[in-house]
Amino acid sequence: MWKYVLKKLLLAIPVLLGITVIDYIIMSLAGSPLDMMVGPRMTEGAVAARAAQWGLDQPVYVQYWNWLREVLHGNLGYAYKSGQPVADIIGSHLGPTLLLMGVSMVLGMLMAIPAGIYSAVHRYQKRDYAVVSTSFLFSSIPGFFLALILVYFFTVRLGWLPSGGMYTPGTGGGAGDVLRHLILPSLVLAVGVAGGNIRYIRSAVLEILEMDYLRTAVAKGIGRRFVIRKHALRNALLPIITVTGMQIPTLFGGAVIVEQMFSWPGLGQVTWDAVLSRNYPVIMGVCLLSAVVVLLSNLITDILYALADPTIKY
Repeated sequence: MWKYVLKKLLLAIPVLLGITVIDYIIMSLAGSPLDMMVGPRMTEGAVAARAAQWGLDQPVYVQYWNWLREVLHGNLGYAYKSGQPVADIIGSHLGPTLLLMGVSMVLGMLMAIPAGIYSAVHRYQKRDYAVVSTSFLFSSIPGFFLALILVYFFTVRLGWLPSGGMYTPGTGGGAGDVLRHLILPSLVLAVGVAGGNIRYIRSAVLEILEMDYLRTAVAKGIGRRFVIRKHALRNALLPIITVTGMQIPTLFGGAVIVEQMFSWPGLGQVTWDAVLSRNYPVIMGVCLLSAVVVLLSNLITDILYALADPTIKY
């Protein structure tokens, strides 16, 4: 196992390098941040001075090399205009994003696992069709549209939940206040997670239920619920772990839109503001973090395989 983990970590280095090269090229093709400064109050000399200060007067490959060299020294650079370290910007907004992602993942799997098992046990019945249809609905509804619906009902009409932010202004911002602000954005992300996972879990459980050893166990008089809980679910964990690992990068990207909709103070707002202002260092910092999250989620998924199925050899 340790040799496998070490091998995956070593392979992650060229993968990360390739991702950063592609990200930097795409980012530079989108336009220069100097274009955002052109105006009647900004002279050409001032723009040239800023270009020299930020290193934007050099070729793209030189800019990338300078950025990579700073990253290798543990420095993600400094945001344009504000001059704040990118690491501090990401660090101050990473916590709310991780909180939103974690709650959404747990909530989505709590909806998906029972629904998928229930659908598989009652296959080809009306209850099965109802669950599958609901999963298709959850998968097809856009997140921003669901967010608008939830805000309309629970905030505008009923007044039960806040529509944005992480704390209520003027309050201490305790755990209960954070929870009330967390319900709507986490529910939007959780619906997307549940919609995609219900069908995967249903298919995995159906495949296990067709195995001969489960039929034998049921024929011997072992309770059906015990067989499903003790044997079927355990053997269906591998595809469930695969889908869960794939959801982490999806959640990380989907949180950008949801955080904008609900004014959640996470990396979504930071990324959005950086893209609009073409703040290269911040954009590259977020892209690098996203790539690390994807690679780590794949590695953790492989490790969980061995814990779920001891027969797996690396």
